[in-house]
Amino acid sequence: MQSNPKARVLIAIISSQEDMEIARDKNWYRIPEKSVKKWLNKCWPPEWIAFYQTKFFGKDAYSIRYFAQVFHIEQVYRWELFPDEPENEKTHSRYFRLWFGPLLNLSDPIFSRRWRRIIFICTIWKKFISAVEINDLYHGSKAEDRLWAELKRKNIPAEREEFIRIQNHFYALDFSIYCQEGKINVETDGEIWHKNETQLEKDRQRDEILSDAGWKVLRFDTKLVAEETAPYTLSRIVKNIDELGGPSETSITKGNDDDVR
Repeated sequence: MQSNPKARVLIAIISSQEDMEIARDKNWYRIPEKSVKKWLNKCWPPEWIAFYQTKFFGKDAYSIRYFAQVFHIEQVYRWELFPDEPENEKTHSRYFRLWFGPLLNLSDPIFSRRWRRIIFICTIWKKFISAVEINDLYHGSKAEDRLWAELKRKNIPAEREEFIRIQNHFYALDFSIYCQEGKINVETDGEIWHKNETQLEKDRQRDEILSDAGWKVLRFDTKLVAEETAPYTLSRIVKNIDELGGPSETSITKGNDDDVR
């Protein structure tokens, strides 16, 4: 199957057998309008859609096995999606309905190494067809991609763009590393964006919240990652991992599969 290497691919969540039946038999998927505005600016409208199956799918859980080409997107009310559903608080909510072609099977499923909260993933076709695990899909900055490549090369078990919840607020972590005696959040800061005084203050407040929740926050600017990934950035990350007792492959992040549905 050929496509533009930069074609937008949306990784969406399938959290019930009913939703899988709709995708397989009726060829559509729904996303709340508010979720599109909040999470999907980078990959809207998608040209392809793929489905991450959650804990309800037994041996197929925590993996991507099916994808399809999107051919039409429309805005509808929930009552139009489910005309037989009894009226409830969501009846008049607005949704985007994505229509797509027949589901296609991935020859090699894309697995998540950990049970973690995934909301949506925006990626591109080139990364989608070459991904081995969920973390390979994320389409971040060049600095983030380079750091991810180096972490993989060093067999450091990091997670990309993980969402964690602290006091009912979501925080997106560029990289998270779970250790025997603690947790590390690695951030790559854009030279312009993160030197803005307002953003610097927001970063400080965010880091304090994460620190209080048991996270060690390490920040590197993109220039440092680009020029000194191995000699400085990686050595500092490895040093902090060692100080926290080494990586913990058994740690998992439990999330509510229905957070944004």
